[in-house]
Amino acid sequence: MNVVHMKYAVEVAKAGSINKASEILLVAQPNLSRSIKELEADLGITIFSRTSKGMTLTPKGEEFMGYAKNILRQLDEVEMMYKSELPAKQTFSVSVPRASYIADAFAKFSNCIDKSSADIYYQETNSNRAIKNILEHNYHLGIIRYASHFDNYFKTLLDEKGLQYELVAEFKYVLVMNAKNPLAQKEEIHYKDLEPYIQISHADPYVPSLPAATVLKEEHTVNCSRNIYVFERGGQFHLLTQNPDTFMWVSPLPDDIISSFGLVQKSCPDNQKLYRDMLICRKDYHLSKLDNEFVTELCNSKRKYL
Repeated sequence: MNVVHMKYAVEVAKAGSINKASEILLVAQPNLSRSIKELEADLGITIFSRTSKGMTLTPKGEEFMGYAKNILRQLDEVEMMYKSELPAKQTFSVSVPRASYIADAFAKFSNCIDKSSADIYYQETNSNRAIKNILEHNYHLGIIRYASHFDNYFKTLLDEKGLQYELVAEFKYVLVMNAKNPLAQKEEIHYKDLEPYIQISHADPYVPSLPAATVLKEEHTVNCSRNIYVFERGGQFHLLTQNPDTFMWVSPLPDDIISSFGLVQKSCPDNQKLYRDMLICRKDYHLSKLDNEFVTELCNSKRKYL
């Protein structure tokens, strides 16, 4: 596979046509078109759909483009590092569930970054995206969360994908709600008590081999007629703060989060489901100094809050 052809393909995808890419790259259109066809032949896939409106990526082309951009970025980094004779840049990347104890660990970890050049990536997302980020987008680490009875589903998937995994934490969800919620004063809260209220949930639960609707139903232990699905953790806290009728299931929260948002945290004896947070990475990956610093802070936060 020709790296130059790969660069051409990335530019064509960005421009949306051979003509525009040709002008940008200063390469004759016939030569550019031939290079793309040779690349497709080498890979045995069709990267672009050719229409009267231009060039659009096929599903296989979208997948290839993710790998191609990562490869080209790495090549640029290697070239810059050796040509400029600068020290290697610190890099760290992790995809995690939307969990306050992990965010707390990351905030403390940020103090470990020294004064040399660094690129740090922290993404809160679901388990599916965390796995894809490692496999397709050059992320180093991931943390996935799932109910313990889905253990075989996830471990089978991780083994198939060539990923190693280690248990970070095991816990039961607790209820979090506005301090003005009428339930906040109850000593013990049951599922039936929650039904008149609005449940806030993560919008993208994931379990391999199971339909999203099945997984979503599995996560809804309370039969609420009103549900709000949110992707972003900060938005969930603002909802809880602004609407006293809302509640949410979460891993135990740090005290400073509870107090700053005016929330209360309650256990529910009806909910005995056990959850696991698993640290994942490629089987051939060796943790860097920054990785180890993050894992240390993660363990500290887990011991403190869970």
